[in-house]
Amino acid sequence: MHFARFCSNLLLIICQFSMISTAFVSSHFIRRGKRGIPIMSTPFENNQAALLSTNATDPIEPTLQSSSPSKKTMESLGLAASRLGRDPCHNHFAPPIVYHERYSFAGWPSHHTFPMQKFERIAHALQTTTSKTVVGSNLPRPIVRAEEDFFRPLDDVPVKEWIASIINPDFVERFLDGRLTKEEARRIGFREQTHRPELIERTVLEVAGTVLTAQLAYHYGIAANVAGGTHHASPDGGAGYTIFNDLAVTANFLTNEILHKGSTPGIERVLVIDCDVHQGDGTAKFSTLWNDNRLATLSIHCASNYPHLKANSTYDIGLRDNCNDDEYLEILEDSVNRALSDVQPNFVLYDAGVDVYIHDKLGRLKVTEDGIRKRDRFVLEKCVGLEIPVAAVVGGGYDKDVDALARRHAIVHEEAAFVWRKFRRKLSPNE
Repeated sequence: MHFARFCSNLLLIICQFSMISTAFVSSHFIRRGKRGIPIMSTPFENNQAALLSTNATDPIEPTLQSSSPSKKTMESLGLAASRLGRDPCHNHFAPPIVYHERYSFAGWPSHHTFPMQKFERIAHALQTTTSKTVVGSNLPRPIVRAEEDFFRPLDDVPVKEWIASIINPDFVERFLDGRLTKEEARRIGFREQTHRPELIERTVLEVAGTVLTAQLAYHYGIAANVAGGTHHASPDGGAGYTIFNDLAVTANFLTNEILHKGSTPGIERVLVIDCDVHQGDGTAKFSTLWNDNRLATLSIHCASNYPHLKANSTYDIGLRDNCNDDEYLEILEDSVNRALSDVQPNFVLYDAGVDVYIHDKLGRLKVTEDGIRKRDRFVLEKCVGLEIPVAAVVGGGYDKDVDALARRHAIVHEEAAFVWRKFRRKLSPNE
């Protein structure tokens, strides 16, 4: 009993000591990985079996006080957050996850193709799914235990600096004022809903959430948003249920010292790995427009699906209709390996769209949920294994059963948690 208590206290002291040192010199809490990227220390080491187990639990669950050294350390990182979530130093089970309760809102038309309530339901799934509550789950506990454990993006987002600096300022202003034309609203797909204040607010919050997710991934190696992946939005305006391109805004933030204000130094090349069933045409247009090697795009999509007029990604992989798991995963591995080798990115943004699912309303592929899980694990594990920070967003997914859709989207968070546990030793600079 005394020996166990001694070991527990010793681990806490080691973790707190390493985190205290970060308050003095930033180089104390980062190291340079294989790609020259900085990765912050993640939770302290547990036994090796627990690190590799999908069913790993938290052997030590210290209660954080607002004055704790690690809380102060998070506050020193310059995170664009309105609320800090659970300190990753004390989270043995999952990486930082970002969510805002206004990603979804009430009163969305039930007949609309876009499932606006899915973000709320994803957050619910992350807080409730276990082997006892969902058939087929092997989770011994929820990925997130309380809503306060989510990191919450800024409420007051610097739209002019983050968004209007790379997207047509006139479009940005008119959208925020609810003055888009009927044709612009039709192209976006939200039509008469486009002018709703709730939609305007959640659109900006979603972008802020991906920026925060990227900051967290930069410091902790891996993080995930409960929204994001608005890849059809272009420098000129919105399309295909997307209004502001969060991936492009985040890539610009990461590579712009004036914007990130020292919170993510050293990022020169961002690779977007886009596995949504639809081509990431909007993101590709940003990459083409910038033409400075800051942003590369890999889009693995159904060739016959929306948009019919494709843009030019850095890598375009058009899949045949009815592509199944085996074919999909083989193409995925080859494409991701090639893009990572060619681009040598300092950072990866991963769009984990689940509209590749065999029964998705807008899909046209025959990828199963097991195939989606294998896909997410491969991408996340590959990036973290190469010491490239990776931030995941949920992307597209369409299903009348919104709870089933939410659990499908939560696969990427579950796989991020698996990778988090597996690679905690690798991510720690002191081991």
